[in-house]
Amino acid sequence: MNKTLSLRSHVLRLIVRWLIAPTVSGTAPVAVRRRQLERLTKLSRLPLPSGTQIEATTLGGAPALRARNTRVACRRTVLYLHGGAYAVGSTEVYREFTAHLARAWQAQVYAIDYRLAPEHPYPAALDDALAAYQALLQQGVTAAELVVAGDSAGGNLSLALALRLRDAGLPLPARLVLLSPWTDMTVSGPSAADKPRDDMLITASIRRAAQDYLAGADARAPLVSPLFADLRGLPPTLIQATDTEILLDDARRLAQAMREARVPVELRVWPGLWHVWPLFAGKLPEADAAVAEAAAFLDGRRVA
Repeated sequence: MNKTLSLRSHVLRLIVRWLIAPTVSGTAPVAVRRRQLERLTKLSRLPLPSGTQIEATTLGGAPALRARNTRVACRRTVLYLHGGAYAVGSTEVYREFTAHLARAWQAQVYAIDYRLAPEHPYPAALDDALAAYQALLQQGVTAAELVVAGDSAGGNLSLALALRLRDAGLPLPARLVLLSPWTDMTVSGPSAADKPRDDMLITASIRRAAQDYLAGADARAPLVSPLFADLRGLPPTLIQATDTEILLDDARRLAQAMREARVPVELRVWPGLWHVWPLFAGKLPEADAAVAEAAAFLDGRRVA
């Protein structure tokens, strides 16, 4: 893994720190932060990869977006669960990213607008994710060609969905891809002490977000903090994180718990970046490389 950061990463880091982070970790009302994030996303959007087709649809009753690329073979279906501390984020925010995933992962990518907290606390988001997954199965998508992926809170939701499927005896996806996953709602990992180099997250803010999402539920319950769950039987999993983020130990501890549960898992810790940097695919070389690394994992190739 190349440890020399690109010049572009230094420029984008400033944008993350001063413009994007306040929408996730700020103290403004959640409705304000949602609007700010939508506005920033539209202002920073680049042309989509050639061959991209995006359509609005519904999946399991939730508003959804479907991205595919006509210039690559469609080898799999991805259910993508976005991040945003369960409070912000949307399919529109992730439109560009899903287009890059569709091309790099040779997939049709579905992203859903699951219900957000604090208006819709746990288990609303998980119910929506389960309904979307079941809708794909009902459409004829086989579990063997299904991938569930997500970042941050969406990584949490991806794990919770897999656990719920397993416990219900439903077909599990072929693989999981988790980008900087938030796996511990107690926010107890050693790296959760505010790191001065974390450009995106503040520990106090994610603790507030956890309280809003939980609304009194047990923070150690397996479906809200999958780190504490029985992980046996889950599908092969790729975890990507960076060494500067306060959720680093959520990724490390999850990988160790998966190994102990005999779940095939790859943990890739990238140096010197920021929380969920792969979202900058098409703008940042390190993001493109992370997406390509995940593509190798999905294809069963060795992750170098």
